[in-house]
Amino acid sequence: MAVTVETLEKLERKITLSLPVDLIQNEVNTRLRKMARTVKMDGFRPGKVPMTVVAQRYGYSVHYEVMNDKVGEAFAAAANEANLRVAGQPRISEKESSPEGQMAFDAVFEVFPEVVIGDLATAEIDRFSAEVTDEAIDKTLDILRKQRRSFAQRAQDAAATEGDRVTVDFEGKIDGEPFQGGKAEDFQFVVGEGQMLKEFEDAVRGMKLGESRTFPLAFPADYHGKDVAGKQADFLVTIKKIESSHLPEIDDTLAKSLGIADGTVEGLRNDIRKNLEREVKFRLLARNKQAVMDALLTKAELDLPNASVNAEIARMIEGARADLKSRSIKDADKAPIPEEIVRPQAERRVRLGLVVAELVRKNDLTAKPEQIKAHIDDLAASYEKPADVVRWYYGDRQRLSDVEAAVIENNVTDYVLSQAKVNDKAIGFDELMAQQG
Repeated sequence: MAVTVETLEKLERKITLSLPVDLIQNEVNTRLRKMARTVKMDGFRPGKVPMTVVAQRYGYSVHYEVMNDKVGEAFAAAANEANLRVAGQPRISEKESSPEGQMAFDAVFEVFPEVVIGDLATAEIDRFSAEVTDEAIDKTLDILRKQRRSFAQRAQDAAATEGDRVTVDFEGKIDGEPFQGGKAEDFQFVVGEGQMLKEFEDAVRGMKLGESRTFPLAFPADYHGKDVAGKQADFLVTIKKIESSHLPEIDDTLAKSLGIADGTVEGLRNDIRKNLEREVKFRLLARNKQAVMDALLTKAELDLPNASVNAEIARMIEGARADLKSRSIKDADKAPIPEEIVRPQAERRVRLGLVVAELVRKNDLTAKPEQIKAHIDDLAASYEKPADVVRWYYGDRQRLSDVEAAVIENNVTDYVLSQAKVNDKAIGFDELMAQQG
């Protein structure tokens, strides 16, 4: 029969469902009879409990289950008949009056919006590129050398200088009172590497073994320790050991220690170049994809289904609490995270998801099996055993779905760039690598 759909506002709709009372009762009786064959109750042998007793004990819960099932089936059939794309779960309530022999329900729900995407040719997008330079390879080599440096005790009268590893005792006080985290013994750090605040390093630089010094230190207003942020402390530091650092030479021995197949410096530099080029590729892809998605949103018109936004908010809050729990934060699962904080991002995600889905549908931008394989091969290439990583991705449906979603986003990025006005710009290697990614 024809389904009447009433528009309440924007994406909200209402339909009335009607179910015969006999249909409900017959299904309840069927389920109770099936239950009676196996139910166990004191005073009766299994399968011999009278139907009246079974109905008295379980009738209400079975009736509730049947109502849920039948109303759900009726709603799904009505939505399908009316060609509705339902967003979220319907709110179903029984009507106060209904025809004799019938039970009537109102189902209020939201539908997915019509997505209108404007002329992409008028979108202007900056597309960035970057190169791996010899200087970038040299810097990476320096990092690898530092990771393998050795330290040797300095002479008794030598002063701590840049690059030395010092072992110190220190205690800080604010207004004459010690504070949490302000005291340590046998604490090690390398002078000049930024592990400590500048005032601390400046104080230690030039000190000798056994020497003590008191100095003021102003904690930055954005310091991670909120109890001391923006406050001034007085520190007493004592030097207990000073060690000079020695960096290994850039030679075949270093290359072999880093597992380079041919054990040569040239092979080491080539390996670094390949790894950096792979990282640059992924960072550029992420940056250009972000620019495309921003441009895409400016060209799209649509209403947002509240059900989808609320579901995304719930997912984001759950994810935030899971992150807190992973960092051993007490009562992380109950952490108060106001919806207003995540709502803007949730709305953006939902809007972007609907726009991307529409673009994929209209332009056949789905992920092809060969694209998924190529993407997984790219991800696996930087690992020691790529074949194991490939099997890991293909061995789990969720991981494979994540890759498929990434490939679809790449397809959308390529499509939009092919349609839009693109400004190609070069970006420095250091600037690209400094970004969060």
